[in-house]
Amino acid sequence: MREDRQLLMFTHLSQLLDLVTGFGGLIVPLILWLTNKDKVLQMDEHGKTIVNFQISMLIYTLISIPLILLLGVGILFLIAIGILVFIFPIVNAIKATNGEEPYYPLTIRFIA
Repeated sequence: MREDRQLLMFTHLSQLLDLVTGFGGLIVPLILWLTNKDKVLQMDEHGKTIVNFQISMLIYTLISIPLILLLGVGILFLIAIGILVFIFPIVNAIKATNGEEPYYPLTIRFIA
């Protein structure tokens, strides 16, 4: 296994593709994780964390949509999700370059 902090950083930052293209924020990190989890040190841990975060945010977004229609509160949830999806990939990309473990709040652990 080799250490490649730049690839770890890129894996975290690839989540921002959702903001640019509307898709890819789950697919690209998933592909990078699956193809490099046995080759790059810490990729398995980072990849699982990223995929869990992306799936969690997707679920929270889907829950927020009916809340817009029912209470209007869903808009606040969508704004909060947007902030989380923008800030935490950047924070964790910096952590990855420093060799620290990633942390994403409100993440449901689907993949352990």
